[in-house]
Amino acid sequence: MTIAIDQPIQQKPLSFDDFIARYGDDNRYELIDGEVFDLEPVGLHEEVAAFITTKVCVQIDNSSLPWFVLQRGLLRPSNTAMTAFRPDVAVINRDELINELLWSDQSILTLGSSIKFVAEVVSSNWQNDYARKVEDYAALGIPEYWIADYAGLGGTRHIGKPKQPTLSICVLVDGEYEIQQFRGGQAIVSPTFPALKLTAEQVLTAGC
Repeated sequence: MTIAIDQPIQQKPLSFDDFIARYGDDNRYELIDGEVFDLEPVGLHEEVAAFITTKVCVQIDNSSLPWFVLQRGLLRPSNTAMTAFRPDVAVINRDELINELLWSDQSILTLGSSIKFVAEVVSSNWQNDYARKVEDYAALGIPEYWIADYAGLGGTRHIGKPKQPTLSICVLVDGEYEIQQFRGGQAIVSPTFPALKLTAEQVLTAGC
């Protein structure tokens, strides 16, 4: 199986401003601790992300919420000087954007209060999704974070043994994520979108 490549570009550490100058307009790249990662998503990775986007858009529309799915943009945690994440799926609360000083000119988010939901589709550098982003997304106060590991790439301490495709849903409780895992035909549970009727398999195979 061909897997999305999520590897750092070997170079000296970049500041956030340098990263924006070089890569800000290209959604293939994100910055973690000064290191640029070329996401290079492959087909199924993009299909899974698109499937999640489609389903949450329906929920937003049906509930007439003032939310939208971010198509391009960066999430810069305020507690880190050299990091800019580019989530595969991010649901934004339009009413909070008035507080985002970088939004109008650069489509950059810095406040967790603007973000209702994020999802990452796991690629080869799965450590970022299962460790670093779990910590930073929780610190930002993002209520719900999905880790869609369609190829079972995560370490066994994250998805168990034998490794298999797994959807991990992280829900913020008292400042930390409580993580529930779903596989196969198990019906998922999403606090942000309680009317969502999907199985883990549907998400991880992009509905095929």
